[in-house]
Amino acid sequence: MRFLTGQQVAALGGLDPHAALSDVTDATLLMAAGDAVMPAETHVPLDTAPGKVYALPARVGGRFNATGVKWTAHRPQPHDALPMALTVTLINRADSGVPVGLVESGGLTAVRTAAVSALALRHAAPREVKRVLLLGAGVQARAHLEMLRAHFPALSCLGLWNRTPARLESMPVAALPFPCEIYGDLREAQKQPWDAVITCTGAQKPFLGPEWCQPGRLIMQIGYHEVSFAAIKRATQVVVDAWGEFRHTSAKSLFQMYRAGEFADDGWSADLAALLTGAWRAAPDDCVYFSSFGLNVFDIALAARVLQRAAQENVGTALPLFGVA
Repeated sequence: MRFLTGQQVAALGGLDPHAALSDVTDATLLMAAGDAVMPAETHVPLDTAPGKVYALPARVGGRFNATGVKWTAHRPQPHDALPMALTVTLINRADSGVPVGLVESGGLTAVRTAAVSALALRHAAPREVKRVLLLGAGVQARAHLEMLRAHFPALSCLGLWNRTPARLESMPVAALPFPCEIYGDLREAQKQPWDAVITCTGAQKPFLGPEWCQPGRLIMQIGYHEVSFAAIKRATQVVVDAWGEFRHTSAKSLFQMYRAGEFADDGWSADLAALLTGAWRAAPDDCVYFSSFGLNVFDIALAARVLQRAAQENVGTALPLFGVA
């Protein structure tokens, strides 16, 4: 069994946006074919409320041949210098159950989330995406910035906004292949003709209202509760990465709306599988709302791919287990 640090994961290509997009695409098609499954998550509370530790299991076949669990401690108010979310992923072979490795995987979560967003930008947007507004300046916003640089280098404009403007100063925008404009006032940003708006904040209360829903626009919610129920109702199409048991517990806006009885169980138009197979496309004048829950089957796929390369290159720390290394 092999242990990989976050630095080793990055050195092995774990944060490569092109490889991540390939992994997410393949894992989605495997789910559609019944060769990948994602059981419901479970969690236990930390002693410091409202912190929780989540176990997120999944199995994915094909070239990944992996079953595993992502184990994440969410610590809303940490009293140390470590990140708010501490994540490791354990991988076993799907064909034999033999343990393969343990991976420090916070970076993998960020890059797979951005890869899902790349699929949505390509396949769920009503019109060609040339102008994008990115909201936030944290880990997910940075991963999305790198995703846009890698997959959408021909953008005509990228807008940036964050509730704390000073945090935008450290965003790596100098090497971007497209022009970038920073907005201090969200109301000014709202007036611009964006093709896509990507929310990557930790907001606990919605700040995007129905005025953001314009014909031909894609609104992508990556964070928790940024989009109001009224805005979701104004959208003409609702697209999800998946519609699963997590709708009963997730804090995401769409699932809160569902539990409040304001969104029907069959109210969504398409999921990732429908996007990739071409079974659904938006009309040019639609306003599409995309809710990204974050599927742990992708974490398992990315971790499995990185561990395969680590074995080929003999990278990582061998952990003796069951009498063998």
